[in-house]
Amino acid sequence: MKNLRNSLFVFFFSVNLFWSQHLDTNYIETFKDKLVLYADLGFSSAPFQLKHTFENGVGELNFKNNIRPNLGLGFSYKWLALRLSFPIVNNLMDVSRYGNTAYLNFGLNFSVKKFFFDIDFKGARGYWLKNDFENDFIVNDGENLIFNNLRAINFSASSWYFKNKNFNMNAFYGKKAHYKKQVHTWSIKGTMNFFGVGNNGNLIILDELVTDATSKLGGVTFSAYDIGVIPGYAYANRIKNWQFSALLGFGAVVQSKFYTTKYNTRGFLGIAPRYDFRMSLGYSSPSFFMFFVTELDNKSIQFTDLVYRQYYYSLRLTGGYRFRKK
Repeated sequence: MKNLRNSLFVFFFSVNLFWSQHLDTNYIETFKDKLVLYADLGFSSAPFQLKHTFENGVGELNFKNNIRPNLGLGFSYKWLALRLSFPIVNNLMDVSRYGNTAYLNFGLNFSVKKFFFDIDFKGARGYWLKNDFENDFIVNDGENLIFNNLRAINFSASSWYFKNKNFNMNAFYGKKAHYKKQVHTWSIKGTMNFFGVGNNGNLIILDELVTDATSKLGGVTFSAYDIGVIPGYAYANRIKNWQFSALLGFGAVVQSKFYTTKYNTRGFLGIAPRYDFRMSLGYSSPSFFMFFVTELDNKSIQFTDLVYRQYYYSLRLTGGYRFRKK
């Protein structure tokens, strides 16, 4: 039962439901009528940081997770695309020293004309904190501090509008299409997010650093709901079958933020900065492709002098074959 639960926890399912019908073939070559089979190898990570002027000379706490590589298998044909992912090995680093991290990822994305829609849920449970504090106020023989029940979650629903209709995210990722020449455009991203971190009713910050358990330092959860608009810039080009694509955005969101202690919950309203970055680099011909894809999404909450920053990023190598049409 435990193995089944862990397998479900790292299960990733994505399906592409729509496809733009009016792409300019002078800029993009599509393969929606070809059966495309592909595999990918990579990992996702979700470290976070707490910054505050703590006592004992500590300025920040960096919580990290144990990486677990995943193998993905997928196909696409016409309007349908499906991808399943599963772990190929256990956590890369020694579990006795760095703990065990379990992941959950679920996503749905599709394109309609000038718009790209993305719905994403990410979760990670199990973190470690390096015990390298200079004054040795924590006695643990220098071993890392392991938080098996520390969990981070992120749910986001976003939509990008691209001024240039020839910038298409299916060509960006290179499975169902690729670019034929340079395309660049400005973009607008509307985004809604719910995210946070919790420690199963226990303190997130080390007991030795908490001077008042009823204050934000005594938080057992930090969370936020926000909504905003992020302007950005997108670029893509393909030269002699080598393609490079990038999407960068920077803006702000209106945020409702909360911290919960064992004694109370407090909420605030504010504005938070937000940026995201996606990049795809690789080789694509009409018959096969190989791409390296990376994505970075940051989240942050500031409670006056306590700042929580969460970084979700992924690295993935994808290769596949496009079968000829009969």
